[in-house]
Amino acid sequence: PKLLKLPLTFSLFSHSKLFMRALSLLLVASSTLAFTHTKLSTFKPRTHRSSAILASSSSEGEEAEKKKVLDTVLSSIERNYGRGSIMRLGDNDAMDVDSISTGALTLDVALGGGLPRGRVVEIYGPESSGKTTLALHVAASSQRNGGVAAFIDAEHALDPAYAEKVGVNVKDLLVSQPDSGEMALDIVDQLVRSSAVDVVIVDSVAALVPRAELEGDMSDAQIGLQARLMSKAMRKITGSLSKSNCCVVFLNQLRSKVGVIYGSPEVTSGGNALKFYSSVRLDTRRKEVLPDNAGINVKVKVVKNKVAAPFKVVFFDILFGSGIDSLGCMLDAANELDIVVRKGSWYSYKDSNFAQGKVRACEALKNDPEMRAEIEEQVREALLNLKAGGEGAALPTTVVAVEDEPAEKVAEKVEAGGE
Repeated sequence: PKLLKLPLTFSLFSHSKLFMRALSLLLVASSTLAFTHTKLSTFKPRTHRSSAILASSSSEGEEAEKKKVLDTVLSSIERNYGRGSIMRLGDNDAMDVDSISTGALTLDVALGGGLPRGRVVEIYGPESSGKTTLALHVAASSQRNGGVAAFIDAEHALDPAYAEKVGVNVKDLLVSQPDSGEMALDIVDQLVRSSAVDVVIVDSVAALVPRAELEGDMSDAQIGLQARLMSKAMRKITGSLSKSNCCVVFLNQLRSKVGVIYGSPEVTSGGNALKFYSSVRLDTRRKEVLPDNAGINVKVKVVKNKVAAPFKVVFFDILFGSGIDSLGCMLDAANELDIVVRKGSWYSYKDSNFAQGKVRACEALKNDPEMRAEIEEQVREALLNLKAGGEGAALPTTVVAVEDEPAEKVAEKVEAGGE
């Protein structure tokens, strides 16, 4: 029995030694952890300035690296596609849009200066509403400024005598009467790419007949053929327009959709591509015939405008045999800008009556070129201040309105305090 108890006693003794050693190690570790915890709890950083400096230096380094990468990409693009293929908008002076006068001063105000260069313009409306007359005035304005105008007569209905009375230099006007729609649009594309023409007028989109339709029979159905032709032409012309700084004016006709109960059944021919590619769309309507059959009163609504505020409505007169009554437009604008004062039926300039009635006032301005030039200069200066946001100029309310009424009725409502 004694021999049996000896190993048991030795094992208990050895286990007690190991236990004591482990206990001492635990005590040392706990004391070390407690000391570290007190040091960390009492530690307070002096300042964050060093970390902020490190963060700012790292952000500046990242920005410099991004700028270096961007300059490398830009130089690679210009090397592959030519200089000017990509640039900063502030460095590109070519994106400033110039304009061509329409011959009606009040319409120029509504358009923000006139028809934009380097863009597509659509003028549409019913028959005998002044579309061709307005386009011829645009061509005449371009020629007066030293430009070249082209007229694509797809309808084969251009009157040279009337164009000359409107003010067009018929001898220098480029005229084409194409046989098909493909030929007309190809001529437009070549004129635009030449960068030598300022205005190209296409009269009209409805007369651009595809060659397949001309060569086919009357019973053949070509669904969407003209719309596809116009869509392809827009894709080709638009890119070269901005480079050539040429204005392409498309005249269009109206058609009626069948089965329309709600909304307007009117639709323009040639598909929807022209609506999207046009920067300016003008809707012309004949409102009334002037007394003594002297002309017509026309309402022009700016349906779409990418270069100025849209949805403005302008009323002006078109006189038979002479075109747009530019003197009447100038007189209306001068009256609204208080340059010319109207008291009753009398018109006065610089506190001096010079005519009674609008017709006689226009005749007086026509017979006195000096007074006409002086009034026109003041009107254009006031309109430039209005366009630039200057003070002292008010928007002509009798000619730029939003009501579907003649200019005289709108003027009476404005004078009565109405909107």
